[in-house]
Amino acid sequence: MASQALKTSQPSNPSQIPTTAQTPKASARTARKSAVRPRAKPGAVARAADTMLGRGIIQLLAVAVFFLAWEVAVRAGWLTEFLVGAPSGIWRVFLASMRDGSLPVDTWYTVIEAIIGFLIGTLMGSVAGLGLWYSAFVARLVEPFIVAINSVPKIALAPIVILWFGTGFVSKVALAVSLTALVALIAAYQAARDADPDLQALLASMGASKNRVFKSVIVPSTLPAIIGMFRINIGFALVGAVVGEFISSQRGLGHLIYSASSLYDLNTVWVGLFVLMFVGFLLYHVIDFAERRILPWRQVITTGQVQV
Repeated sequence: MASQALKTSQPSNPSQIPTTAQTPKASARTARKSAVRPRAKPGAVARAADTMLGRGIIQLLAVAVFFLAWEVAVRAGWLTEFLVGAPSGIWRVFLASMRDGSLPVDTWYTVIEAIIGFLIGTLMGSVAGLGLWYSAFVARLVEPFIVAINSVPKIALAPIVILWFGTGFVSKVALAVSLTALVALIAAYQAARDADPDLQALLASMGASKNRVFKSVIVPSTLPAIIGMFRINIGFALVGAVVGEFISSQRGLGHLIYSASSLYDLNTVWVGLFVLMFVGFLLYHVIDFAERRILPWRQVITTGQVQV
């Protein structure tokens, strides 16, 4: 009876027997198929957002939402215009300053100070940094002094620079130079130290002079780092010019911001700050464009932290 029941319970067709476990070969084939299965392609919206135009649109929308929320908060009484300003008031001040010509003059004054200080400081620092490569003894001798000077906030030098160079245009340029020269020196010296030692030894073994090694190895090796440092230095040059205008000046964005803050005119302060941000953004991308033209194979280069 038991044997008959067992027989009747078995299916007549073996192919109908359910199987839950796969053989090792089947498992391997399944794994390979899942491994080579192509990823799902991003949607049209995701692809459009990942372009330069798409990112720019998203950034502009984020800025618009920020200013809209700011204006709504001020009009609803959640924020006080006296303490934080208002986008509508900032826009009115901006238009009035553009009409009377005061804002373009102040902006041009600060930009010229920053650019001249940037050029002088970057040139001086780069030449000094490359010069330290020639003598390891001199480099070891001055390195502690470089570290000590770098640890001092350069902004603290502003009163001394104003005292030495007066309250005019030269003192603002000198402050921009003081902030940019040391950055350039450190970047150039570090890049020269990191130049390929094997290539230097090879040229020396072939009888090349130190000047020849400098021209053939050191300068090409340090050029990308020096040019990459430009984008950092232009920001420091703007800081130096504006700080000098804070202390003593009759023109410039720093003078505009300082005089407006002393009158609790937050809308004018914001105008100066936003114009300063735009100038820094514009100069940064001008240098970035020049770097990509000069060194198209290079990516963004960062230097060590420098005390400002």
